[in-house]
Amino acid sequence: MMRMLTGLHGHTLRRVRRLWLQYGILWTGAVLVGLVAVMYAWLIDFGFTMFRSMQRSHEWLPLILTPAMSALCVWLTRRFFQGAEGSGIPQVIASLGEEGELHAKRAPKLLSLKILAGKIGVSFLGILGGFTIGREGPTVQVGAALMFQMRRFYPRPSALLEKRLILAGAAAGLSAAFNTPLAGIVFAIEELSRNFEQRASGIVITTIIFAGIVALGLNGNYTYFGTINAGGDSARELIVAVVVSGVLMGVAGGIFCWLLLNTHKWIPAPLRTLRAERPVVFGALCGLVVAIVGICAGGMTFGSGYAEAKGVLTDQTQLSAWYPLAKMVSMVGSYLPGIPGGIFAPSLSIGAGFGNLLHMVFEHTSLSMLIALAMVGYLAAVTQSPITAFVIVMEMINGHALVISLMATALLASRVSRFFAPPLYEALSERYAQPHH
Repeated sequence: MMRMLTGLHGHTLRRVRRLWLQYGILWTGAVLVGLVAVMYAWLIDFGFTMFRSMQRSHEWLPLILTPAMSALCVWLTRRFFQGAEGSGIPQVIASLGEEGELHAKRAPKLLSLKILAGKIGVSFLGILGGFTIGREGPTVQVGAALMFQMRRFYPRPSALLEKRLILAGAAAGLSAAFNTPLAGIVFAIEELSRNFEQRASGIVITTIIFAGIVALGLNGNYTYFGTINAGGDSARELIVAVVVSGVLMGVAGGIFCWLLLNTHKWIPAPLRTLRAERPVVFGALCGLVVAIVGICAGGMTFGSGYAEAKGVLTDQTQLSAWYPLAKMVSMVGSYLPGIPGGIFAPSLSIGAGFGNLLHMVFEHTSLSMLIALAMVGYLAAVTQSPITAFVIVMEMINGHALVISLMATALLASRVSRFFAPPLYEALSERYAQPHH
């Protein structure tokens, strides 16, 4: 009898262990991604609320605070958290693209717990300084890093398993950040993995589901920018809006990508030298530019731009004609020093500003429709991932009535952008393959 009970107990333990390896580790990691994504969002919102409160009480404070925070962020990133700079998506692409020994060396460096902590902490300081950065790109790297760490619980983790975990964590991070589960899946397919495997798809979807459940439980079921009312425009007006938005956003987004990828061609030689030899001072100078632009714009260009985009989309905020250009300058100034922070939300805000500008020309066309088209166009032009762009915007505005228009605008803008620069994230990821990284 005892032998029989012992055998049954051993069988149960083996089954539990097998279930843990097959599902438990993955589900635990997905829950962690959802929790961290939500808490990170709260932290960033808290940081910007603090900055906004200080800035409204002391209008000229950003002239001191923003350069100081920039210098601190650059110093911390370069001294302790190399690999946490910028969006985070190029680091994930670099980790997924490596094979053999390179993957074994680069992924642990770019997706370590140290980098995860630095990404969250330094980007919080950045938003506390009023920089034009988003949390969505960093959440992708944070999600990938968390899932990559779950490999420790597998007895013999392979490089293929590690890549699947990275892919799933990155997709779940984007999904939880925007509350856009479809966009997370498409993002994994289009941007992160050019050879999406059937076996990996189940891991990605499962992780997104569990991370999404956690995010929904903590934040509730919400639409990122609310629901827009699109309709009433004739087919002719819609076609004109799609063509104009696609071409204009393609040019604007392409120029932005060109500026980020070709700094040696437009930054004056003395500033290039300063950036290479004294990056902390260069960061402070960029912070001063961001502060000046923000003060001249009445504080509208500080932060990710979420409030401005939602406000103009719901007709509760008035933006000036110069807003999108000022926001672009602030965004470039925020990205050049290498401060951890994403470009998704600022890109959507710039697109909303251009949509508002287009409405000044096409007065009889729906404002919300023009803003939606410009948002998807600018995001697609910057990322050159049209499917991801239109799915993200469609889910964020609950704009299923504009699916075809959003798709056409995203595709056109993405193609126009390629005349100016290659895909931004892929080009930036190649820099992590250089020896000095």
